[in-house]
Amino acid sequence: MSYLETTRNVYRDAALTPDVGLCCTTNPIWELPGLKIPKIMQEMNYGCGSTVNPRDLSNNPKILYVGVGGGMELLQFAYFSRKNDGVIGVDSVDEMLEASRKNFKEAELQNNWFKSDFVELKKGDALDLPVADNSIDVAAQNCLFNIFKTEDLKKALEEMYRVLKPHGRLVMSDPSCEQPMNDELRNDERLRALCLSGSLPLKEYIKALTDVGFGTIEIRARKPYRILDPKHYPTEELIYIESVEVAAIKDPMPEDGPCVFTGKAAIYYGDEDYLDDKKGHVLLQNQPLAVCDKTAAALADLNRNDIFISESTFHYDGGGCC
Repeated sequence: MSYLETTRNVYRDAALTPDVGLCCTTNPIWELPGLKIPKIMQEMNYGCGSTVNPRDLSNNPKILYVGVGGGMELLQFAYFSRKNDGVIGVDSVDEMLEASRKNFKEAELQNNWFKSDFVELKKGDALDLPVADNSIDVAAQNCLFNIFKTEDLKKALEEMYRVLKPHGRLVMSDPSCEQPMNDELRNDERLRALCLSGSLPLKEYIKALTDVGFGTIEIRARKPYRILDPKHYPTEELIYIESVEVAAIKDPMPEDGPCVFTGKAAIYYGDEDYLDDKKGHVLLQNQPLAVCDKTAAALADLNRNDIFISESTFHYDGGGCC
């Protein structure tokens, strides 16, 4: 049995018998006017963060969500689109698709604005999406891609890149881990399916995105997620896992490499009203400007004594240098 088949079995069981502790999001449930999320959807929220951000969802975007879970994020995306087939949900597990359909009927009873036709559910695989090229404005996945091994992760990201329109966004939430994991953990198919042992260091995760062509990367949140300890897992040391929320934008790749925002800011505090670095960045007197890591390094290389550059906060919410 392949690790992908093990994964399908885990989530087939989770569809038939909701498992509240299978994967625990670190985000509160969205509180939006007129949005009521059925309890069963909350119980089947098998994510590790959130991929729903209102600033991604203006101008009636076409939305793709891969790995439907109980349908909670599909419902949240539909809240912003409110049109037939405005959201596409893709899953390889028949039982999960059927569970979502049932949950949408319950959502209709609790939300007078919602219709099940707002979401088109499709049987499909993240490695071969049943979606046309350049047809999606916002694609999302929550706690799925960390399960994939290297070559399959590359295929899944290439598929997302293929279906996105130019300047479209891939919004993701996945566990990440900076500590090395031993081979026993890495090769444990069930632990991988449970979104634990497939976690990558953030730099490797970002590189996987830029390697397939995404020119802009935004690190939007980084939060505590899980501990693997020697009492319960095959490890001799505590391993700390975080949940990271990332947006990868299908921008053209700059000649000098991708723009990666990790929450750095630059502040000019010199004698002039502003500083213009002649490279497209204007820093107003004592006003923070969000900068990508590449711009932060270039400003630091100026060796000025009137520019402060913050450390990465791993929280970026738009605006800034690019």
